[in-house]
Amino acid sequence: MIVERFKVKCKPEKTEQAMALFKEIVAASRPLDGVVSFDMGRDIADPDSFMAIEVFEDRTALERQELLPVVQKTMGLFGELLAAEPEATIFHVSSSEPG
Repeated sequence: MIVERFKVKCKPEKTEQAMALFKEIVAASRPLDGVVSFDMGRDIADPDSFMAIEVFEDRTALERQELLPVVQKTMGLFGELLAAEPEATIFHVSSSEPG
């Protein structure tokens, strides 16, 4: 299982545009084969920042999600939308249990 934490800080004047794109990404990602969960929220301490927690069965599922047209479109707009480089960390998980 792969868990990815992905965080972006938007330019204040681009936050609403980015949020609309992120909503499309969440809607397109959740039903994909191999996506265990896909959640994205706004940072309550910084309303121009968003964080995604993405859980995939394997690397193939992560790569499938990254190839979605809306993901490619949004990533292509990062230079226009973001105030800083995105932060991403990938965790390889050998087991999990409900908490």
